[in-house]
Amino acid sequence: MPEQPYEPEGAIAGTGMGGAMDLATSEATTLEKTPGGPEGTGPAGKPRSLWSDAWRDLRRNPVFIIAGVVILFLVFISLWPSSITWMSPLKCDLAKAQQGSQPGHPFGFDGQGCDVYTRTVYGTRTSVTVGVCATLGVALLGSVLGGLAGFFGGAWDSFLSRITDIFFAIPVVLGGLVLLSVVTSNTVWPVVGFIVLLGWPQIARIGRGSVITAKQNDYVQAARSLGASNSRILLRHIAPNAVAPVIVVATIALGTYIALEATLSFLGVGLKPPNVSWGIDISAASPYIRNAPHMLLWPAGALAITVLAFIMLGDAVRDALDPKLR
Repeated sequence: MPEQPYEPEGAIAGTGMGGAMDLATSEATTLEKTPGGPEGTGPAGKPRSLWSDAWRDLRRNPVFIIAGVVILFLVFISLWPSSITWMSPLKCDLAKAQQGSQPGHPFGFDGQGCDVYTRTVYGTRTSVTVGVCATLGVALLGSVLGGLAGFFGGAWDSFLSRITDIFFAIPVVLGGLVLLSVVTSNTVWPVVGFIVLLGWPQIARIGRGSVITAKQNDYVQAARSLGASNSRILLRHIAPNAVAPVIVVATIALGTYIALEATLSFLGVGLKPPNVSWGIDISAASPYIRNAPHMLLWPAGALAITVLAFIMLGDAVRDALDPKLR
């Protein structure tokens, strides 16, 4: 009797179990081709990463959207202040000193006859520059030192822990009064350097704890057993999974650094004239708060809104990256 040719479709259709298996296989294939899978999966049914989940949550968070819009506006006017004001912040007229709002001058004039609106706009550049540069420096220095201490441990970890304890014991404002009072440079960089000097221990402690937690995971042990070098393990496996807490703390701290710059400038040891800073304007307006409150209201309000926006952004990022809230 001649042997019948083998037909896969007929063989599967001829058995009940085979049909069920074929149906399950077809459904699985359809699911993989579906652009959006079930909750917790992305395109082609693949599980989403922490960062994709965080971005999805951030896009749905109104706090993040509001803070992001405010911060984008602040960055825009810090880069191109002349796009919304036509005057120079250093152009003053003593005949108009302490006068209130007038046509073309909605915020009035300060004690030197300078336009408060223009100085408030140009003060954004100083605050955003100090905040961003200080945050980048603090995050880079602190994460590198803390990550190395958490990864290698031993004497280096103990030494760094004692150094961070010493820096934590230094009062920030008092340290600024002592260190910045002897600086003669009239730029933002001494203030940025001071903030980095006293701000890195916090990031270092956060980074150290994150690295210690990440290096105990199974994928790190597997990479080590396969012969991966310390640098590869630290850069390719540990750092991407330990950087989230550092980003959260640095984002929240950015607003704090802006407020710290304004405080130091208010005390006379931060930025000094002819620089334009909200802290300088608040300090100059404080003696006239009763007679001309507008001189203090607008720079102080701009400072409060900026700090609040960055703190709100940090809170939203923290909520999106915290796995305990999922």
